[in-house]
Parts: sequence; C-alpha cells; structure tokens
Amino acid sequence: MSVVIRYVDSSGHVNERFIGIEHVTSTTSRSLKAAIDKMFSRYNLSMSKLRGQGFDGASNMQGIFNGLKALILKENPCAFYIHCFSHQLQLALIAVAKKNLPISNFFRVVGDVLNVVGASCKRSDLLREKHSDFIVEALERGEISSGRGLNQETTLQRAGDTRWGSHYNSLISLISMFSAVIDVLEIISEDDSSSPDQKTEAFNLLESVLLFDFAFNLHLMKHVLGISSELSTALQKKDQDIVNAMDLVQICKQRLQKMRDDGWDSFLEKVHRFCEQHYIDVLKMDDMFTRWAPRGRPHRNPPEVTNLHHYRVDLFYGVIDMQLQELNDRFSEAGTKLLLCVACLCPQNLFYAFDKKKLMQLAEFYPQDFSRFDLPTLDDQLETYICDMRSNKAFQGLKGLGDLSEKLVMSKKNVVYPLVYKLLTLALILPVATATVERVFSAMRIVKDRLRNRMSDDWMNDSLIVYVEKDIFLTVDNESIVQRFQNMKTRKEQL
Repeated sequence: MSVVIRYVDSSGHVNERFIGIEHVTSTTSRSLKAAIDKMFSRYNLSMSKLRGQGFDGASNMQGIFNGLKALILKENPCAFYIHCFSHQLQLALIAVAKKNLPISNFFRVVGDVLNVVGASCKRSDLLREKHSDFIVEALERGEISSGRGLNQETTLQRAGDTRWGSHYNSLISLISMFSAVIDVLEIISEDDSSSPDQKTEAFNLLESVLLFDFAFNLHLMKHVLGISSELSTALQKKDQDIVNAMDLVQICKQRLQKMRDDGWDSFLEKVHRFCEQHYIDVLKMDDMFTRWAPRGRPHRNPPEVTNLHHYRVDLFYGVIDMQLQELNDRFSEAGTKLLLCVACLCPQNLFYAFDKKKLMQLAEFYPQDFSRFDLPTLDDQLETYICDMRSNKAFQGLKGLGDLSEKLVMSKKNVVYPLVYKLLTLALILPVATATVERVFSAMRIVKDRLRNRMSDDWMNDSLIVYVEKDIFLTVDNESIVQRFQNMKTRKEQL
C-alpha cells in the first residue's frame, strides 16, 4: 500500500509528498486501516489531524459501512472522503464504451488491429517503415510541414482500462498511422509465410477498418476522449484544488454540450475528408440505413431510418448524451453541501462566489478546528476580509484557491485573517486525484525489477522515497550524505 500526504506549507503552496509503502497481507478494509495506523505511529502522525482522504472506487475503500473510508470517518468525522476524480473520469469513459454496442464493437476491432499489426518485432518494424515512407511522400507533396518536434517516429499505442488517457492516445496514433496500418494488414493478408488463420484475420480486419462506420466511430471517440483528456491531464497536477477541479469538470461538460449542439457539420466534414484521403466509400446520408444481421435471420421489425438518423441521432447524439450522463452521475459530489460551501472561497471574478453564510456552514463541518468561540470571530473576519480582497488590486485576477493561499501568505494577510486562512487551507487539502499514488506504483516497476525481485520491503521503501521525491533529494549535498553514512557506525576507513 502506497501512502501520500497532502498539506499546505508555510508559503501557502499545496504539496503532495510520498511518505512510504506499507506491506499488507490482506486487502480488507480493516487490514488497510491497521497498516495506516502503524505507519502514522511510526512517523508520529495523528489520525485526529487528518482532514481529507482519497482513494479509488474499490468497495474495500469506499464502502459505506465497512470500507476504509467508513473506518477512518468513525475515528475522525472531519476526514472527508473524495473519490479520485481521475478514476471517476476513467470509469465514465469505459462505461460509454461498454454500454453502447457499436462503440464497444469498435474498440474490440481497434484492439484486434493493434494486436495483429504489433504481434512481432518484424511487423512493428514494417509498420514504422511504411509510416516513414508515408511521411516522406507527404513532405514532398507539401501536405505536411517539417520542423523541430514535428512528424517524429512513432508507433501504435495500446489502450488499457487502468491507464488514464491511454484510449485517447491509442486512437490518435491509429489516425496518424492509418495508411501504414492498412499497408501492413494488406501485406499480412497476402504474405505466403503467414498462416491461413493470420491471413484470414488480417483480411477481415482490413474489411472492417475500411468501412465508413469505422472511420466515423474512430473520429467520434477521438473527439469525445480528446475533450476528456484535457480534464484528465489537469486533474493529475499535484497542486490542483477541489474547486478548480469541479470547474474543469463543468468546462468538460460544456464542451461536450457545445459539440452536440453545433459540432455535427464540422465533424462530418472531417470524417468525409479522412475517408477520401484513405479511399473509404462515403455513405449518402439520405439513403436508408442497412442494419447487419446474421445470414438467414433478418431483424425483427427493423426500424426504417436513414443513414443521417443513424449516425447523427443514434451514434453522435447517443454517445455524447451517454458521456454527459455518466459525468453527471460519477461527479455527484458537485451537489454536496461541503463542496458547495468550499466553492464560495473561489477568488475568480472579484470573489463573485463569496457567500458568508455558506462559509460559516463550512467552518461548522470542522468542529475540531473552529470552536464555538471562534465562529463569531470568523463571522467578523469574513466581513472585513471580503471588503479588503475586492478593493485590493493585488488580489485581482487570481485563478484558484492555490493562488489565493500563496498571495495571502506573500502579503502577510494570513496573519491578519488567521481563521479565514485556516478555512482556506482546509479546502486546499481535500484530495482531488490519486495521481501521485499511481506514479509510485509505476515507479515500483523501475525500482524493483526482475533482477531485484528479492528486494526487502525496507530497502524498496527507502529507494522509492529517494526516486519519487528526487526534487527534494537533489537539494541535499553529497558531502552531507557521506558524513551521515560515516557516522552511522565505526568504520575502518574514512569515506
């Protein structure tokens, strides 16, 4: 189990620091709680000081009655739980792919193409060679431009349900290398050295990807995932605050709605250009849509609709509506009383969202930090605070809670309004995403590789801390490390 703490330092900056891993023999909520208690005891951390907790959506973590979240809340009711925003976003994207049959089938075909084309080093080299030839020809025709960082050698990227943004990157790489992929599939289907099964599979995939339906779904999911990808990247910043994260979710929803309302014509034009470029037959939108059915078994009462209705209503509108619905369902925290109160601290538009009544309610969520004697003082401080902020030019143009916190410390206003600043820090330490934890797990595969598979827990923990928090350890002088090692015990030689 990897543990990361989130806190606000003396300069008002939000930090996330990896403090270590803990070996757990069981993943039950009680075993995990015992491991956290053990780690907190080792580092002299108090559970009563905890003001937020964030995990993924596993039942042992967020179970209402017996989950790790519930066990911590029983001990400290002020440790409010936030379901990792990045995990929620990924679950929303996966739900769309699984609930919509044509999109689910589309991703199956994409996976098969990636498996066949990248099945061996020989095929991967052939793909890169074909793509390189395509780039050279396009440069000679003037269709693309050359320059630093442009048209670099690339390869197809595989998607994974647990890797954030991998589906989007996979589709981007497939679009950019589409011509090369077609060439490789043709070579495999005609190669005498390939087995009959391989040739048949390549031929069937070639027929599938050279259909208008595949090109349409490819661009549709690329656009939808592209909007979500920007949100996913922003959520993985260590200093991201909960209010800004909710704003980003709203922006993502607005962009999807705008795409639904005004994006059909430009989207269809892009699909048509792609089809013409790769010699894919473009369907006439006024023709009747032909639904596929197993041979000899026609559809029962098939609805007679045009191609325009199928691709615009059933697919374009259907996928976007489903994505919007999933985002609304997954990010239900937007309507909770706690986050509605936290949003009132936002400094944007001259503190437009400021609401003293809701901020007083926010303070009541933290009885351990605001006593009944502090609340009247906070009430008065908020009055003076908002007048000062709106009239002070130094606090204009701030974008988020993090900027506000740092500006308060820089101007020493945190000393003038200590209770308001405490309220702000409590909002800042609410966890947004578990990206830092995920990076630790990725680092484990680097630190503990096949050659170090017998590495002890303590050694791996120490190595991981140095590797993950390298920005801190780079500031430590080598001479200090040598002297510390020298003084650990008596040695025969001077280091």
